[in-house]
Amino acid sequence: MEKAFREVWGCWCRHGEHLKGGFSDGAAACPDGSCQANGHVLYEEGLRLHRNGRLKEAVACYEKALAAEPDNAMVCNNLGVAFLDMDRPADACRWLQKAISLEPGHAHAYVNLGNVFQRGGALDRALWCYRKALELRPGLSEAWNNIGNILICMGRMGEGISSLRKAVRFGPRNAEARCSMGNALEALGRHEDAIQWYKQAIHIRPDHAASYNNMGAALKAVGRLTEAVSAHEKTLSMDPENAVAWNNLGCAFRDQGTLGKAIACYQKALEMRPGYAEAHSNLLFAMQCDPDVGDMEIFRESVNWWRRHGAGHAREAGRGKDPDPGRRLRVGYVSPDFREHSVSRFFLPLIENHDRKAVEVFCYGDVKRPDRMTARIRELADHWRSIVGLGDDAVARQIWEDRIDILVDLAGHTGGNRLLVFARRPAPVQVTWLGYPGTTGLGVMDYRLTDHVADPEGDADRWHTERLVRLSEGFLCYAPPEEAGEVCSLPALKEGRVTFGSFNNFSKMNEQVAAVWSRILLSVPGSLLMLKSKSLRDAGVRGRCLEMFLRNGISEDRIVFEGYARTVKDHLLLYNRVDMGLDPFPYNGTTTTCEALWMGVPVVTLKGGRHAARVGASILTRVGLSDLIADTKEAYIRKAVELARDPGRLKALRAGMRDRLRKSTLLNGPGFAAAMEAAYQGMWRTAGTGPILKPKETATG
Repeated sequence: MEKAFREVWGCWCRHGEHLKGGFSDGAAACPDGSCQANGHVLYEEGLRLHRNGRLKEAVACYEKALAAEPDNAMVCNNLGVAFLDMDRPADACRWLQKAISLEPGHAHAYVNLGNVFQRGGALDRALWCYRKALELRPGLSEAWNNIGNILICMGRMGEGISSLRKAVRFGPRNAEARCSMGNALEALGRHEDAIQWYKQAIHIRPDHAASYNNMGAALKAVGRLTEAVSAHEKTLSMDPENAVAWNNLGCAFRDQGTLGKAIACYQKALEMRPGYAEAHSNLLFAMQCDPDVGDMEIFRESVNWWRRHGAGHAREAGRGKDPDPGRRLRVGYVSPDFREHSVSRFFLPLIENHDRKAVEVFCYGDVKRPDRMTARIRELADHWRSIVGLGDDAVARQIWEDRIDILVDLAGHTGGNRLLVFARRPAPVQVTWLGYPGTTGLGVMDYRLTDHVADPEGDADRWHTERLVRLSEGFLCYAPPEEAGEVCSLPALKEGRVTFGSFNNFSKMNEQVAAVWSRILLSVPGSLLMLKSKSLRDAGVRGRCLEMFLRNGISEDRIVFEGYARTVKDHLLLYNRVDMGLDPFPYNGTTTTCEALWMGVPVVTLKGGRHAARVGASILTRVGLSDLIADTKEAYIRKAVELARDPGRLKALRAGMRDRLRKSTLLNGPGFAAAMEAAYQGMWRTAGTGPILKPKETATG
């Protein structure tokens, strides 16, 4: 999925009001004191320019002020902050260290120096600076805030929130501390509570752009998309060059299903910040959903991602590949989704059935909110490495030190990906699988696992930088949720009408899908269409959806909306009201299709060109339902209508679906694991024997 990002602002201590005195009352720099006076005027002017974002001019004023009084720690401190605001950390560090050397008790300079280290990923050094500031001033709210932010980034949620509570207590007017508390609660999934903290911050500082932006992300998380858009637009009215806000606005538009607006926002974020890899990944994901974007465009943008963000990472030559082809392979899996997430439903059968004589399993989990699934996967792994809060260099170094033979990416360009770890080439063989329906574009990603249906030989190979490895029995193996109840009888027999359904993310809905589904409804009198998506909690999204169907002759009473389901069980029980699933296009369902089938609901799919548009065909082929795969929109409509008019077949399919799945390769965990291991052995035998590049030794937390 696309990912919205919170803005975590370090509390800066930049201005003279935080310090005792300003320009000294001691001897003047010249006999009449004019230099000193001019120095004070220059400092005040620099401060005004700094506050207004005119950083180069502010730096010039600060430097002139220092010419009048070279040993003024306050000016050195603010000059350091200005350089950090200009993204010149080396200069920032130099001036902040000078401020501390001039005034060893300068607590605020320690906070600002910690901010330099925090931004550079040196979290341990940043924590030392903040704690040093607290030794000097135990009630310094900014230091408590920044410590809390780092601890939360490192996954130490309890300690982090405790620190933030002190920041709030010591800083009754500290808007950043309240924003940070909102961020912490948002990370815990307490979205409504987070929204209230953001509102507190805005009450203190109505111009606090970060709180509006972060509140927008929280509103999006609970499906209040119209409000989310408004919050991000408010942010941008105050800070038009805020790349994070442009990215988050794009994510809100994407969830509304307005892909053109989403793509434009991601492009704007990249215009503001060309190195914004996360926004670039979100752009690629949105392009996969858009029926008006072609395979060539996606491929070119994927390669552009690599060139812009990954290709320039310098590395040192390290160890070579172990030449023994028959030994036990050390396989590493990297994912932010080792939790109750769709990825884990397809990873679980593999890790449960791996032959431990053939592979030694390492899991690198970037899981900020571990749950029961996290614990289950951790127990199944031979080695578990939490990479929460670690920079890409640090993760790559850990993988290199673990001597991983084959490193597998499970995220691609979805939220929380660590593709920049793979860019550092910490393993001799690198593979992408499962999480994302296309090429990563990385020049150092060797293989992509797929199958002959999802990626037929020929065109599919042209649109990948990776070599495609096609598993003969399919690239997916599904683990049904334990919470699923029994399959009920066919709803149409009780209701006297057919109910079609799609429980996919609303980003997969578009005008073409609405037009085709409308023709199906018109051809089956009295039928209903049930749509379920978190986005449909939003009245604006529901209204836009209804408009699409109204334009195609479908009245409002034939569309049933379902939003958020509290539990997995509640979600699955909704299939007891659905007779037939309709797969969206060009981005098919994956987990939703498997869930529907497990609950006895057959799914009709339209097979398209790229992988995202062929996953439905891959799944249905594995369970022996190829007759429900259509090659054209006309055939898609015909197959859905014919099946809807055949209640006997619908009843038989529903009654026998689970048995069908259990006998299929889609649920054959041992067979799937054996196929994956054979693929790994083939990759290992053909891998080059050149040096594996050792990641740079950098200061990271």
